[in-house]
Amino acid sequence: MTWDIEVDVAVVGGGACGVMTALRAAGDPGLVVAVFERSAREGCNAAISSGSLAAGGTRFQAAAGIDDSPRRHAEDILRASGDEEWRPVVEALCAAAPRIVEWLADTGYPIEIGTDMPRAGMTAPRLHTDTGRLGGARLMRHLRALLAARDNAAFVDEARAVDLVSRDGEVTGVVVAQNGALQRVRAGAVVLAADGFAADEALVEQHLPHLGTPFYGGVSTSTGDALPWAMRLGARLRNMGAGLRSGLVVVDHGTRVSPALPFNGAVLVNLDGERFVDEESKGYSSMAGVLRRQPGERAAMIWDAAAMAATRESEMMRECLAAGAVLDRATLGELAASLHLTTDQADRALAPLPGRRRLTAPYHLAWVTHGLLATQGGLVIDPSGRVLDEAGAPIPGLYAGGGTACGLAGPHSDGYLSGNGLLSAFGMGWIIGNHLAERTTRAQVQ
Repeated sequence: MTWDIEVDVAVVGGGACGVMTALRAAGDPGLVVAVFERSAREGCNAAISSGSLAAGGTRFQAAAGIDDSPRRHAEDILRASGDEEWRPVVEALCAAAPRIVEWLADTGYPIEIGTDMPRAGMTAPRLHTDTGRLGGARLMRHLRALLAARDNAAFVDEARAVDLVSRDGEVTGVVVAQNGALQRVRAGAVVLAADGFAADEALVEQHLPHLGTPFYGGVSTSTGDALPWAMRLGARLRNMGAGLRSGLVVVDHGTRVSPALPFNGAVLVNLDGERFVDEESKGYSSMAGVLRRQPGERAAMIWDAAAMAATRESEMMRECLAAGAVLDRATLGELAASLHLTTDQADRALAPLPGRRRLTAPYHLAWVTHGLLATQGGLVIDPSGRVLDEAGAPIPGLYAGGGTACGLAGPHSDGYLSGNGLLSAFGMGWIIGNHLAERTTRAQVQ
């Protein structure tokens, strides 16, 4: 067989998982690592995310007096997902998470614990964010700059992987389309780190028909290309009906309001003028299903100046304000008119639940609906990121993470907790990259 390129590690996808895998593997100077990115211009889901990293037991939490641990983090995820079978993977990711956050900080990335970022399902504040709240694009720029400084790693853009190469059941390389030609890349290990399949309408209709027709808020390159390649080698899929959803998508704008708003008193009122949910009880993914069941599949998120002050510096709120997605109403009467209610009806709709504060004028509102941001189903892997076959045995030479691997939401979208996406992407990249570097070291010693 003729090869056009030979490397030690070929990574398919240059998002969070792919870049982290490459960085950790390239820490071994004896490895040559290549990342094949379909289109950096089109972006990756990590780059359009908030960039918030969930981790339990970090030095940032300790400095803030927050008692947390990887074990507590894992239990929160498993309580939400109900996916006990996935415990070994969840525990491995949660164990890696604090090391990733602290390593990022030590590379010069400005990190702080988001004490103002409460989320449903978290028993401790554990979202870590950049100090400027500039989001995932800033984080990915930082990581790609670190990768560019590695002499033994290459980030190859506009290089779409189109298939795996295997021999006798072992993955030996990948086929890449670049500059109008196909190249066969030989590799000691291939890592599938592409996004999921949320941008493929046929696959979404096949696996997630219960979502209806949500707004799609992910990147165009999430087409699930890698899944059939692995399945031809005997890999299996799980939790294909789960997605990362959002019930915070602003109608006609596509921006999203902050998930912290409900924890600062914001309420949801549907087109019938009804308060239909305890807003703090739902994460933004599970809230999407609640909104889909409302008249017109939408509702008004209403908050006041105090809630705005607490959330406006987040990337999501800045985008909403810049887009004109937030409406201002000076009085209860003006708010009622926007909701097509009487003043008394609006006042009753805003009545605080026990223990919550009452909103006060002036008010802000945004009409929100449900959206799909990414899929959570994917390839079955072990805690080292190795892709498993139907018998539960690793497929030699093949690893997966990010949107290509099964995520942490369990079998349904309601099991998703904030930060799960980047946790599984960065975490599995960290684990796989370290494993590959350590494997080389062990082989050299032997």
